[in-house]
Amino acid sequence: MVRRSSGIFGDFLETHIKEMQLNHVMSKVCRDWSYTSNHISDPDGRIVIIWKAPATVTTLNQSRQSLTCEITIAGAHRFTFTAIYASNLAADRADLWVDLLNVQQLLQLDVNPWVVGGDFHQIHHFAEHSNPLVNYINPPKTDFSNTLTQLGLFDLCYSGPCFTWSNKSPTNSIAKKLDCLLVNQPWIASYPHSLASFLSPEISDHCPNVLDLAVDLPRAGTKPFKFFYYLTKHPDFCQLVRTGWNQCGGAGLDLSHLCWKLKQIKRMLK
Repeated sequence: MVRRSSGIFGDFLETHIKEMQLNHVMSKVCRDWSYTSNHISDPDGRIVIIWKAPATVTTLNQSRQSLTCEITIAGAHRFTFTAIYASNLAADRADLWVDLLNVQQLLQLDVNPWVVGGDFHQIHHFAEHSNPLVNYINPPKTDFSNTLTQLGLFDLCYSGPCFTWSNKSPTNSIAKKLDCLLVNQPWIASYPHSLASFLSPEISDHCPNVLDLAVDLPRAGTKPFKFFYYLTKHPDFCQLVRTGWNQCGGAGLDLSHLCWKLKQIKRMLK
């Protein structure tokens, strides 16, 4: 997929490639690409970042669950990228959240363009789970939400599937949005037309994603939503609102959940 792509940087997650084997593997699958990894922090090398000209990459920080680099493109565009491969254990993810807060403070990322992407192994909203009965608040979800608020990170506008991971079970299918591409406000100021695209998972259980720094935003959804009173007179109005509200599950227990419900209703009314 790397060879078919016109991209100039990317990452591989959950590689399980030992450091002594990395050179051989990369020479086969990513010939003519440069790379760095977090093998110093994890012998399995959970994260590998790759790049080629005109991009250059400088490693700034790494841990078992993250790898932070400064990326410069053609000497003109410079931003910080953090690749994430979070643990499936909530206690370990708590360490990751602390790491991200420390990295932000250390590198002053609250005032510089920052994009954080990968597998977070945690949903942020109830609507990011395929089971509508999953509408309860638990400590891991709260910790994740609070961390994103403290970091000032939010989802970059994206296209593609709502759920980026599935268990691929034919009898008890479960899907979630575990993969995110998050940005801060300085990123939006620098790259106002940037867009993430989640692609078909093919043989993987996760959807790969592509970041475009300068794509024009699609027409659909770019104009502010306007609500007209005459819509309330439509015979299907109440049913559409009820359907949009119920699709997100739960009873709107917190502000973020309420926002998701209202967003879903807006989609139904368009």
